[in-house]
Amino acid sequence: MSNGFKALLRGGNAARAAVVATGVSLHAVNVFIVATVLPSIVRDIGGLTYFAWSTTLYVLASLLGGASCAGLIARFAPRGAYRLALAFFALGSAICAVAPFMGVLLAGRFVQGLGAGVLSALPFTMVRMLFAEALWPRAFSLVSVVWGVATLGGPALGGVFAQSVGWRVGFWTLAGMAPLLLILVEATLPRDLGGASVPRKPAYLSLVLLAGAVLCVSAGSTSAEPVLNALGLAGAALGLVMFALRERGAGARVMPRGATEPQTRLGATYFVMILLLIGVTTEIVVPYFLQMLQGLQPLQAGYLSALLSGGWSLGSVLSASLAAGSKGVGRVLLWGPLGLALSLLALAVLMPAQLGAAGLVLMGVALTLMGLGIGVCWPHLGAAVFASAPADERTLASASITTVVMLGNALGSASVGMVTNLAGIDAPARAATWVFALFAAAPLLALLLMRKVRN
Repeated sequence: MSNGFKALLRGGNAARAAVVATGVSLHAVNVFIVATVLPSIVRDIGGLTYFAWSTTLYVLASLLGGASCAGLIARFAPRGAYRLALAFFALGSAICAVAPFMGVLLAGRFVQGLGAGVLSALPFTMVRMLFAEALWPRAFSLVSVVWGVATLGGPALGGVFAQSVGWRVGFWTLAGMAPLLLILVEATLPRDLGGASVPRKPAYLSLVLLAGAVLCVSAGSTSAEPVLNALGLAGAALGLVMFALRERGAGARVMPRGATEPQTRLGATYFVMILLLIGVTTEIVVPYFLQMLQGLQPLQAGYLSALLSGGWSLGSVLSASLAAGSKGVGRVLLWGPLGLALSLLALAVLMPAQLGAAGLVLMGVALTLMGLGIGVCWPHLGAAVFASAPADERTLASASITTVVMLGNALGSASVGMVTNLAGIDAPARAATWVFALFAAAPLLALLLMRKVRN
């Protein structure tokens, strides 16, 4: 282990790293457990028509929670923000656990999502507040590792709840994890860790526009009709343009100055993050294509797809040891998007082909390289956000990373769904070729913007 990682996990830093990791893990494990138990929930309490809205409302609430994180820190300090977030998360989980029908479960998911959004944004802020600048990339890689572990373990844990002890026990377990994290927070965070100077007036209009854009793209992606997919994307695009214009004006904002302007280093960094995330969201259709085209069982397809998350975690750990501003960082910021694009093009060829075991091995390599491509960049992109944000808005900048991640995931998921439907979901070979080939353009566009990020 490098000296940098030893410093991150030594002495007082170890407990602080545990706070960062545990906060992320609670949100991540929840995402994968609920995705696994949702079919069991529908069989038990009904509501198949609203199946997709369980995720849609959770994502929307998480976005609102994440966007509110900086304001909560300013008003209640980090310790208070954790208390509030964990209370909402535990309450929402408990509502889901006792839900007699789908409407109550959806309400619980919204409340749970508000807390989860704050919990997912807080670690990015805590990285900047708790660690020295030299440790920022390594702390960011820790967040990636936690997501990778959750990807591997979450579905298995969800399967236990779905098949053995019951899905309601899963939600009670999630609710019970919240007070454990609160104990860790109370014992670890410095009592003099105060808030930061951010606009006290909530950016209501910006939040409405942002939430509306995500709701449009999420709702559009749940339809099998290409026209509705396109309308959802168009509504999202309009909302995002209005959001960007609003954010460039005076008054309260959701994001720091320059965040919506790609000609600035901060704006370019955010746009690169979104484009790389759009590229990797193609993983949502990988299990389907592996089952339909390669004849794999669901569990086999799921764990082969998980190689992407493993590659992301590995890439983050390997890259985080590079010194900020070094030639090594400059190289990975170029090779990462290029490797992601080439991997997508490889899957466009390999996925429809019938190459047997050799083809599966090659696809596993391509998925791992996709994860490595974004993973080697991620710690340094996060550090670039901290370094390039205005000095008086760095808390806002770090909290808004979660907003950017959710935007990238929402836009990517909807776009993948639209392309798959247009290519023909009943013609998976053609759909696979189009999806992976077209989405290779996203990391290539990120590569063009990387010059400003490296400056």
